[in-house]
Amino acid sequence: MALDIVGVAPLYQGPDINRMRLTAEPSQKPASLLKPLVPSKSKLTTIETKRIMSVLDETIHKVELVTLLSYMGANYETLEKMLGGDIIKAVREHEDLCHSLLGSVIYLQDKERRLQEEEEYEEEGWFRDRLFSLELQKSHLLPLMHQIKESTKDILRLLLNNPQAASLAQTHTLSRSVEAQNFIDCLMELRGFLFEKLLTSPVEARDRSQFIQDIDRRNKRNQEIINTLENELAAIMRNREAEVEYEELDIIHKEEKIQLEELKQKHNVLVEEFSQIRAEQEVNAKKRIEAEQEMLHMVRAATLIQALWKGYLVRSMLKSRKKKRSKSKGKVKKGKGKGKGKEKGKGKK
Repeated sequence: MALDIVGVAPLYQGPDINRMRLTAEPSQKPASLLKPLVPSKSKLTTIETKRIMSVLDETIHKVELVTLLSYMGANYETLEKMLGGDIIKAVREHEDLCHSLLGSVIYLQDKERRLQEEEEYEEEGWFRDRLFSLELQKSHLLPLMHQIKESTKDILRLLLNNPQAASLAQTHTLSRSVEAQNFIDCLMELRGFLFEKLLTSPVEARDRSQFIQDIDRRNKRNQEIINTLENELAAIMRNREAEVEYEELDIIHKEEKIQLEELKQKHNVLVEEFSQIRAEQEVNAKKRIEAEQEMLHMVRAATLIQALWKGYLVRSMLKSRKKKRSKSKGKVKKGKGKGKGKEKGKGKK
């Protein structure tokens, strides 16, 4: 359902038409760049070659005039005195036809876009009716396009019959669109190639072809040599980098070795100090154990002495008590004996 793009350029270059490319972008390299062989002739000598170049030059001249029609239509009031009333009238009619065609194309494109959004209803009758109407309206554009082509031919005829007006129109080359100027540049580049081709004889063409083939073979050989050298260079660079990732490792290894020796020395000093400290700790521990044992013996001795002393005191107290008791018992016995004697005496009495 794609809408056919109606190509108006180079007949007219309105705002939307300028977006349409007239041809591919021209090559950025000039036609005469690095010619391997220069043709022996500098001018065309045969009638056929002159006619060919004449046709191409006339075509380029007409394209240069046609690509200025949009500028003429937009500035007809200023150009009317220079170009003449007949040319300006034809240009205005041509502009009206182009605007009409452009409006119709935009309208049909919008209708087609809407139909594309409703493709899910393509089996419906109303959808087919709209599609048929769209195709019918597109077919009506062909007569309008034919009128534009005829009006373009009429304007070119008037300009070619009035060389002064054509020369005045060509002074406004800066008013062309970028696409139109690119198209003209491509034609000029084509003219250069064609002119050089027509100047070259069959023998020169054969020699040039052979020369180009030789250059191509040399270029391939040189490219192979370049690729080989690049691969060798890449390998050397990799080896060099490896020798450098090795030199660096060797330097790091040496530095780490020096650090290791320093650490070993520090370790030996620390081990010696630790041994001394440990020996001192062992001596102190032995002294502490001996002191603790001596203290334990002294405590035990003191405890034993205290126990013996306490036992001695207890025994002494017990002995003194026994003595006191025995003394008191003896006194009691003596007193009792005296009483009994008195009683006996009294009884005797």
